[in-house]
Parts: sequence; structure tokens; C-alpha cells
Amino acid sequence: MSVTRKNHYIPQWHQERFFTAGRKTHCLLDLKPPSYMDRDGTVSSGRCLFNSPTSRAFVEQDLYSTFFGVEVDDEIERKLFGDIDRRGADAIRAFCGDDQRAWHEHFEDLFEFLDIQKLRTPKGLAWLRQQYPEIGRLGEMLPSVAQNQLMSEMQSIRMLNVTAWTTGVREIVSAERVGVKFILSDHPVTVYNHAIPPSDARSRYPRDPSTALKGSQTLFPLGPDHLLILTNLEYAKDPAVRPDAKRTFARTYQSTMVSTIEFIKTRYLTDDQVAEVNFVIKARADRYVAGSRREDLYPEKVVSKSWADLRATFLPPADELYRFGGEMFASFENGDFHYQDEFGRTEKPRGWLLKVEPKAQPRPRDYCPCGSGQPFGNCCRDKPVHLRMSWTQKSTRERNVMFMGALTRLFDLERKDWDTVRREMTDDKIAQMYGLYEALWPLETDLLSLMPKPDGKMRSVYTGSLHPKLIMEFALGAPLYFGEVIIQNPFMISRTLRKDKRPTEQPRQYRGEALKTLMTFMQLMPLVEAGLVTLIPDPCDFDFHLRDQMMAMASTRSRTLEFGLSDDARLEAVMQEDMRRIMLNMPKETLVKRILETPGDNESIGIDALVEHIEQMKVDDMLAILQSDSLMDGGQFEVMKMAPNFEIAMYLAQATGAQILTDSIFRWRELQAALARRHLGTKPALIQLQREIASSPVEFPVGHQAIFRVLDDRSFREMESLFSAAFAYTASRTADNLKPNFEAQLAARFRRQRDSMKSLIASTKAPAVAARLTTAFRLGGFQDNTINRLLLMSSSEHHLHSIPMATLIERWDAGPRADNAKSWIH
Repeated sequence: MSVTRKNHYIPQWHQERFFTAGRKTHCLLDLKPPSYMDRDGTVSSGRCLFNSPTSRAFVEQDLYSTFFGVEVDDEIERKLFGDIDRRGADAIRAFCGDDQRAWHEHFEDLFEFLDIQKLRTPKGLAWLRQQYPEIGRLGEMLPSVAQNQLMSEMQSIRMLNVTAWTTGVREIVSAERVGVKFILSDHPVTVYNHAIPPSDARSRYPRDPSTALKGSQTLFPLGPDHLLILTNLEYAKDPAVRPDAKRTFARTYQSTMVSTIEFIKTRYLTDDQVAEVNFVIKARADRYVAGSRREDLYPEKVVSKSWADLRATFLPPADELYRFGGEMFASFENGDFHYQDEFGRTEKPRGWLLKVEPKAQPRPRDYCPCGSGQPFGNCCRDKPVHLRMSWTQKSTRERNVMFMGALTRLFDLERKDWDTVRREMTDDKIAQMYGLYEALWPLETDLLSLMPKPDGKMRSVYTGSLHPKLIMEFALGAPLYFGEVIIQNPFMISRTLRKDKRPTEQPRQYRGEALKTLMTFMQLMPLVEAGLVTLIPDPCDFDFHLRDQMMAMASTRSRTLEFGLSDDARLEAVMQEDMRRIMLNMPKETLVKRILETPGDNESIGIDALVEHIEQMKVDDMLAILQSDSLMDGGQFEVMKMAPNFEIAMYLAQATGAQILTDSIFRWRELQAALARRHLGTKPALIQLQREIASSPVEFPVGHQAIFRVLDDRSFREMESLFSAAFAYTASRTADNLKPNFEAQLAARFRRQRDSMKSLIASTKAPAVAARLTTAFRLGGFQDNTINRLLLMSSSEHHLHSIPMATLIERWDAGPRADNAKSWIH
């Protein structure tokens, strides 16, 4: 079988729909014709207008080919696009007609075709390549490998826009009654947003305005006489909404229920309106436009409106909007039921989590509407709107403060000490505690809108153990060096578990876990209130598609990595302590019998004295359960939280513009493995600073009281500034434009600030732990294509494509590891 290497990125059958009756060519306009130099030195443009058959139009060599050595494969063209195009052709014919039964039959086929059509063009693939910088760099040296990766990623993010399109307003307008006809471009799935003209950076080649924005409308010519317009419902109902704001519940890959036969087909456009449509299509094209008539290819000759004023042509008729949105209920034969609101949410918004956005801009000293707790002048005032956290939803900080207030009342924390709290920790209180947390975090929370964006501020994503004994050692003091630290909340959302495993349903089995979780949360909260720590839930709790993708990626990755618990002495020690606590909760008779059966001189110990000693051990251990029946009815769930995992830590760091910060050797080796997986590798940066950081211990105050003693000292602010400068420098440099003098200055600055901070901590007599820092600065950064894919699937609009910096914190007395500093520098 011959291999197809000439790939039509607009199917030939679709091009033929734009032929004039009786002809086998269409008019093709080249917007970027080749230039030639005449003999006299003048430069002339080549021919730009052709009568072209489909065999020569919208085609490119090896656009979808994959390569295996010298072998060339065309399976993507034949098998993937062959099937989608066949069904897409039937769908387009159906929707140009009026048979609603055919609409229903071909509804999914239409939107699957549209989604892949948006992605498969040269412009669409250039956009995809831009999302994966590693593929772009790889293309310069190993083009066949880069092409294979690009084709793999194209298939991985199929159906990216389908949820946004199908849950909006669907309209098909007609040009049947006028002479001007719709044209076809080389990027035929066109996105129009009246607030984002082609000159806007958010719309600059190869980017389109995101379909996740309220004012973004998708245009697709079904033929010369019919145009499909897909409009966000919020914008259709209220055209005054901010068009470049993200739409409510902007989920991709979200299961939803829609009526497949609701399409508005009542509008017949005028000649001027069709020309305006063509003006937008041509403005968003890359190089070619085609049509049945030559004059239709020059809409700029008759259109005089501004980009923003064109929006009236694309708005659906207001009196037809009743067909879309509203609440929907469905029941099933097994007794289950489904509810969704007009945005596809399966539960109503919780009023206590909503805020009213201020009509006027706050004053500089007012609290910032984003809920950070900082003055507006120090927070959102100078940030672009798209880099601000939400002003209409309670922030993570506000929710954690609300939760802390509820826990204070539930356990009477202002009057009772920890031992009393433990003794009075009833199963009902445990169930209430997890229920209160769940009430603050609906499963359809848009977590990305509540998190900081890459705004130039220094921050870190912590990944490691959330055990209270371990997190207190380094993570709490990290903001003094690295600015804001993002930590995953130790509480779990009960509804994400099976009903028989939920702490709200089986609180007895969570007695030990509840104590550890509550203590961790209480240790973190003073730093949360001060703005040093951002405490977030697990992102996978709100996006099951993200969770499933992450689990599949983690499963694949873990096959190549092996860890032993003995590699991490700190983690091994706390796990042994947790196991001892479980033993202490065995029934007294059983525990005494086990002790007496243990080899050694135990018979001389009196039973009563032994029981008394065991009870005192439980009292002395702040994390031990004091209730005696805790191992009955299923025992205790023992959860060792190492969170977030590698994939989600990378995801959060790129989404927030942060470094990776860990005290886990497991995570550190995973980062090393991520570098090893890159085809081109990366080069170290700031080698002098790396060596200076690793050369002597850094002091970490232990506990929030010790941290607050030194917090306001200038030395710590300057250390944060230093790491911020190092982060920005590494992110913006290549091996060809390094600044040796600047790098030497950073190393000298670090040495001075470290010595100053040591002296300050010693003078305040704050308890502290000596730590060894291994900080890796990498040109090209830590990057994994799978993480970039997760961000695209989550509708992230503004994120880093790689992470330039990562830091490991270890106890200084543990000694350096052979697999640490050297591997980062050489």
C-alpha cells in the first residue's frame, strides 16, 4: 500500500462544497505570496490569486506523517482523520438541512470534527508546538522525533473544546438570499472575541482567543451558504459582560447533558453582514483563503467597522435564547437522577462562598478583593486582570480562616489544651469536622481561579510529607527564604471517597488520622493568616478527568523508579512511630499478652504497672488516640500523605509560576528522572550560587512563633528577593547569553544574607534546625510534556512552560548525598 504524504488539512470534500456549480476549482488567495528580486534590484510579489483544484489547495507535505527510522507512516491521515472526516462530512450535510433526527444522529460527529479541524491546520499545530517548548527545541535537532511527539500530543488533547461548544448557544445563519457568500480559510474554525483584535498579544500567531472566555465565539463555514456560530450562554444573555473574563465553570472534558436538536436557524444575513463574517475569517487566517467568488475574498473593501463593532453581527437573537441553559433534571431506571444548571454544574452555588465584586477600584490601603489579606496597593492593583485571583469567590485563605473559626468553636480551642481536645474527640466531632471542610469546597470549584498566577512574585510549591512532625521542621520556615509557599491541605474532601470509606460516614476509623490532620492544619494556619502559606485542596478532588490522567501518568512513570523507605530516615522514623501508636490502641489484654510473649525479662513487670505505663505513653504522645475502642469495627485508616505527587506538584508550579520545594529524597529523584527523560537535556545555571548554597548550613526556625520573631527583619526580605532574581534570571537565559558578573554577585549576596540570618536567629534564641539546601537552576527548566498536557486540559490560560528552579531541604547532620549536588552542577 502506498503511503500518503501530501496531507490536506482541510478535507477535499469540504473544499468542494465551496465550488460554484459546474466548476471543479475555487478561487484561492495567497495572503503571503513569495517575493522575487528583479534584475534592477526591485522586489516584486509573486502571483497571489489562483483558480485552484482541491489537490493543490490547503495541502502540506508530511504534516501528519510519523517516522520510524527510514520508515514513514500515514496511519494518522488514513485511520484517525479518515474516520473523523467521513463522519464529519455526513454531519455537515445533515446540519445544512432541516431534519432534526439527522441532527441528533450526527451531533457528536459534528463537534468531534470541529475540534480536530481546529487543531490539525498548520496554525493549530504551531499553537500546539508552542505549548510544548521541548518539542520546538527538539525539532531543530531531531525533527522526526519532534514530529512523532507532536502527533502524539495532538491525539491526547482531542475534544478539548467540545464541552465549551456544546453547552453554549448553537446557531446556523444563512447567506442563501444574498449574493455574497461565506469564504473558507486555512484555519477554518475561527474564534472571534470583540475585546481581543488580531493585534492583541493574546491573539497573535499562532494563538486564538481562548474558547474558555465569555466573549469568545466560534465561527465555522459549513459551506458558502451556511455558517455555524457557537456563543457562550453568559455572553449571549448579557453582551455587557467582560468578554475576556473566563466563563463560569469553564471545564474541558466535562460530562454534560444538552439537547442535540436545539439550533437557531432563523437568521438570513445581508450582504454587508456576510462580508463582515468574511472579514473576521480572513483576519484570523494564516496564509490562504478561498471562496466560490473572487470578490468575496476582499471583504476589507466594504467593511469599515472596528473589530469591536463587528460583534452585533455574531450575536444570536435574544428571543431564541430560551432554548438554551436553564436547570435540567433527569431520572434513570435504576433510581439515580441527574441535575445540572445552565453552566453544567451538578449542584447549586453555595452562597457563603460568593463575593460581590466592587464596582469601583479599591483604594490602595483597602483589603484586596482577591482575599489575600494584603492591601490592594501591595496585591492586585498593578496586576493585569487575567493574572489576578478571583474577586467573586472566597479565596483559599478566606475559606481556611472560616474553617479554622469553625474548628475553634467545635473543639473549644480557645479554652482547652490539646490533651483535652484529644480526650473529647468524639466520632460525632470527627464527622462534623470533615463535613465542615467539605462544605467549603464544592466538587465543582474552579481551583485555578483561586490560585496565584505567574506574576513575577517569588513562590514555591511544597511537595513532601504532610505529617505534623515532618512539615514543622522545614516547610513552615521555608517562606523566610523562598517567599509564599503553596502547600496541599491535609484534610480530604469526604465525598471523593467511596461511601463506606468516608470519614463523615466512618469517623471511628479516622480517629488517628483526624488528630494528625488537625494538628498539621493548626500548625499551618498562623502562616496562612499572615500570607506566608497558601493552603489549597488537592486539585484532583475537583477534576476527575485530571485525576484519571494523573494516575495513568504516575503509573507509567513509577515503573522506571524504585525507592526504599530506608532512603529517607525522617519518613521511616515517623512511620515507625505511627505503627507504634496503632499497637498502643490494641485492647489492653491483647497488648499485655503480646508484650509478655516478647523475648526478654518481661515477667518481672507487674501487669498493673505495665498497663499504667502504656496509658502514660499514650498521654505523652501528642498524636496518640486516647479512646480505648479505636481498633474495633474495621480498625484505623493509616494514611501517609506525600502530597502533591510529582505530576500535580509540577502542574501547580507551572500554573502559579513557582519553584518546586521538597524535603523528600523520593521527589528529588523524580525531578532528576524528569531531566533524564528529556531528549536534549538541560544545562545548569548559576553554578557559583548553587555551590555557595550547598557549602554551609542554613538555619530554619521551628514553629510559627519562632518564625514570627524574625519575620520582619530586612535580611529575610532580601533573601526572598535574591531567590526571586535567580528564578527570573534562569527562566529568561540561554547558554548563549549568560551574565557571569551578575551570577557572581548573586553568590556573594547569598553568602552575606545567610550569615546575617544565622546571627539574627541566634540572637533571638529562636529554636532552629540546621539544614542543607541543594538548589538546582536549569536552563530550559524542569519540564515534562505530560504536565503541559494536563494544564491545557484544565483550561489554564497563563502558566509557565517549564520550571527553572527546584530546591531540596535536608538535615545538615544527615550529611550530603552522592546523588544530589554533583548531578545538578555537572
